[in-house]
Amino acid sequence: MKANFLVHLSQKMKQYQEMGTATIEQLNDQQIHFKPSPESNSLAILVQHLYGNMMSRWTGFLDQDGEKEWRKRDAEFETMDISKADLLSFWNMGWHQVMTSLQNLTEEDLDKTITIRAESMTAMEGILRHLSHYAYHVGQMVMLAKIILDKDWKTLSIAKGQSQAFHESMKEIHKKE
Repeated sequence: MKANFLVHLSQKMKQYQEMGTATIEQLNDQQIHFKPSPESNSLAILVQHLYGNMMSRWTGFLDQDGEKEWRKRDAEFETMDISKADLLSFWNMGWHQVMTSLQNLTEEDLDKTITIRAESMTAMEGILRHLSHYAYHVGQMVMLAKIILDKDWKTLSIAKGQSQAFHESMKEIHKKE
């Protein structure tokens, strides 16, 4: 069961990475910095934050506190002059750190105790915490891009009005298996 957990977890993490990548790729250098209000985060800020989180949490995942001394979390929420290409580079580096760390975990590792900000939890609990955190922010990224692009947004899921057709196509695919 735990081996399946690691396989399915890696698939879900990859899915969120791909969703974020597809979102970033639809925007230009100016659009990644759009903030709906002064207190909001831009897509670039969300990626900066996720990068910092991923590098901190997944470096020494099993044997170091997830909140590293070198992480400057507050700076992740400051606007930086960054290009889309550089932003994608940070995005990919962060996900590389996550996926490499996940690949090195064993079933036995899931029950080990880890710490995040001095709070103890099992590795599995920490992993689920990260998965939900990443899903939360990727959802924000998608929403921002949909607001920015409006009718030019290329959906990452089932297009409006296409639910029934999609359902029928899935029935056909799975009938053949």
